[in-house]
Amino acid sequence: MTEPIRLLLVDDQALIRVGFRMVLDAEADMVVVGEAADGHDAIAQATELRPDMVLMDIRMPGLDGIAATAAIVREHPQTRVLVLTTFDLDEYAFGAIRAGASGFLLKDAQRHEMIAAIRAIHRGDAALSPRITRMLLEHVTPTLGATPAPQVHAIDDLTAQLTDRERDVFVEIARGLTNAEIAQALFVSESTVKTHVGRILSKLGSRDRIHLVILAHRLGLVDDDALPPGP
Repeated sequence: MTEPIRLLLVDDQALIRVGFRMVLDAEADMVVVGEAADGHDAIAQATELRPDMVLMDIRMPGLDGIAATAAIVREHPQTRVLVLTTFDLDEYAFGAIRAGASGFLLKDAQRHEMIAAIRAIHRGDAALSPRITRMLLEHVTPTLGATPAPQVHAIDDLTAQLTDRERDVFVEIARGLTNAEIAQALFVSESTVKTHVGRILSKLGSRDRIHLVILAHRLGLVDDDALPPGP
């Protein structure tokens, strides 16, 4: 039997943690291994418990979720961070993405959306709807555009390492497709796509799919019109 996804809940509001725990513990493939009420406690518990994923609130007293995300990602590369954010996706949430978070989860998300987001990140997909991807790029692209040209050229050189098929997969990732959708679009197996994704991440030095999306848009491989419509 596959081991359940081990989750750490981080939120300064106890009632939110209780609600999330009730939902997540009801899933056969998930288990909440710990809770934290601030960033300092989150870092300590991530070190002690080594969860597969942290559900991270952003605005907390003491150390906020951005700093905590950066520390956890740096110290525990195998642990993914799923950001808990408000409906309008404020800039604190985008700061967490830049710090290394692997996706967004709206605090008012439906139960099935929360479960799907956790499973998506755990299997290597991105928990980003097309709408959120657009908003992410609107916030991040101006910052990336300020990068000196030599660094852009260096990244161009990195993409030259990709095979033609890896480049195809790279573009489909940037369009927001899951591994299953990429497999269908390119007429290959999902396991083959997973292999390509792993090689792309390694060659481009990217932590996860979100950073591949940002990189692809930065290089002009896709544009906003290429994103599928989202709610």
